[in-house]
Amino acid sequence: MRRGTVPDMDPTFDRDFWERRWGQVVRDHPEAVANRPPNGHVLAEVAGLRPGRALDAGCGHGAEAHWLAASGWRVTAVDFSPTALEAGRSAADRLGVDIAERIEWHEADLATWYPPERAYDLVVCVYVHIAGPVGEFVTRLARGVTPGGTLLLVGHRPVDPATGAETPAAGQVQVSVEEATAALGGWRLDVAEERSRETEGSGVDAVIRAVAPA
Repeated sequence: MRRGTVPDMDPTFDRDFWERRWGQVVRDHPEAVANRPPNGHVLAEVAGLRPGRALDAGCGHGAEAHWLAASGWRVTAVDFSPTALEAGRSAADRLGVDIAERIEWHEADLATWYPPERAYDLVVCVYVHIAGPVGEFVTRLARGVTPGGTLLLVGHRPVDPATGAETPAAGQVQVSVEEATAALGGWRLDVAEERSRETEGSGVDAVIRAVAPA
């Protein structure tokens, strides 16, 4: 369910769109898929956490899931694209049994899927297009976090807060600081901010890292 860098994207971003998109990317750019690094916000916000059980919600082809597994986490990686999941699974196999055995790949639609309640020490969701109210989506993911566990959300912002100009994510529905924090009443908010991405002109991200009530 993640956004790739694609011109003229279908505004529905539905399951069929992403399956076609992943089929094209895996076919035309296999090396880029295999070598894409994990998201920088994930690296920055998760590196200091003690490994446990993690959920990568909207995992795409699994760059973050692979990194989490290599860092000692037991990972459930969820996406609704079979092609993306197969690419992630194959890449994990190539990385070695120590990583592959730490990841469980699960096909599900995050528009309706509920994680097991209080099952994960860490829930990560990066650049997922949301079908429905953002607050409801955040609440569903939050139910999967153990008491004292961490929820990390990252979303492209459609408007640059500094300039008011549209970003490449204009027209998309992704997580925002305001909607996420409103849905996380009672949680400790360690990070809740908008950050410009390092590449000039590439847009602005909402980054929320919150800890579940004990």
